[in-house]
Amino acid sequence: MESYATVLNYAIPFFMALLLLEAGIAWWRGEKVIRSMDTLSSLSSGLTNVIKDVLGLTVVVVSYSWLVGKIGLFEIKSTWLVYALAFIGLDFAGYWVHRLSHSVNYFWNRHIIHHSSEEFNLGCALRQSISGFVAITVFFLLPIAILGVPGEVVAVVAPLHLFAQYWYHTRLIGKMGVLEYILVTPSHHRVHHAINKEYLDKNLSQIFIVWDKLFGTFQEELDDVAPVYGVTRPVRTWNPILINFLHLWQLIKDAWYTRDWKAKFTIWFKPTGWRPEDVKEAFPLDGIKDPYAYEKYGPRLSKALQWWSWIQFTAVFLLMTYLFNNLAEIGAQQAVLYGLFLTLCIFSYSMLMDKSRYAWVVESVKSVLGLGIIWIQGDWYGLSSISPLATYFVAGYFLFSIGMVYYFYTSEIASESKGWNIAN
Repeated sequence: MESYATVLNYAIPFFMALLLLEAGIAWWRGEKVIRSMDTLSSLSSGLTNVIKDVLGLTVVVVSYSWLVGKIGLFEIKSTWLVYALAFIGLDFAGYWVHRLSHSVNYFWNRHIIHHSSEEFNLGCALRQSISGFVAITVFFLLPIAILGVPGEVVAVVAPLHLFAQYWYHTRLIGKMGVLEYILVTPSHHRVHHAINKEYLDKNLSQIFIVWDKLFGTFQEELDDVAPVYGVTRPVRTWNPILINFLHLWQLIKDAWYTRDWKAKFTIWFKPTGWRPEDVKEAFPLDGIKDPYAYEKYGPRLSKALQWWSWIQFTAVFLLMTYLFNNLAEIGAQQAVLYGLFLTLCIFSYSMLMDKSRYAWVVESVKSVLGLGIIWIQGDWYGLSSISPLATYFVAGYFLFSIGMVYYFYTSEIASESKGWNIAN
């Protein structure tokens, strides 16, 4: 928990610097690859993911170290060749977990968030899942477990393998010559994120493109087919928490409403997007039929509301940074409650970004809870030890936030007619 939080203290500034560099280069070249609220939604998704990961809110059915201890045929030392083997093994496992996520209804729910952006930039790389509560990668690590690759080696290589997947989420880099035959490049990954029929569910590799070429899922980016990004059933929300569970909620509803008892149990393991026939007829869903004619999601927000959304994100980021750097003092149980509160904060300002009619209600609940924590503890998780005024500042932020959200609610939301979808 604490070691991963320490790594993030270095990784997050690095990722943010690259994102700003991409934005600067795009501006200099006169290209529009970033939309403010889409990028904020991506960054917010990244916050929810690291909060979940740092707090260890994932069930590990079988740990890799236990597995290698049971089935490893050899005991090998941690040389550079073993680290390279671990990296290749993780990449092999990553390909199959990724392919499973694109192929099976239930597993698509844990991956839809990554594809939900209708842009393609470094920000969308941060759209990572909080809905995968059971780790399954270990089952695809059997080859290196049998060889006896030590668990501590895999633990070191795993975050490096994950971070190495960040850079190729960009439209600013074209094809890269000979590297196109070896590595996953931006060109390959643009194909992967596209919803064009030529590109759908292709290029599932994470570092080495060879897996796609071996297992028949490779597709080159075509000069005459410009990628269109997103998912074929658009999520139509900036709220990363909602996005994480939209597909699961649809599966639950379909399983409930279908009269086919077999389908109630098989729908979870059917190909992604499959629905029982009777449910499709009774409750049709709109999908993108022509990707080139589709209008991207984007509620009209005033500049003031956009700036306020960024301020809210910054406040949550600072509160999260304080949590990560004080985990030992806060304690595991309180840290989980703190993390859940931060997730509610993200849910709240995302509702406002969506111009939801429930935004002010959720914000009120969030801020009252925050003030309640301060009243019960007499502090904000020990923040007064840094400065006696710090806790008063946090309390003031909660009070000010209620007022600001109420202002935006009355000036930009209440007058608009909205449906009953929670995202609206």
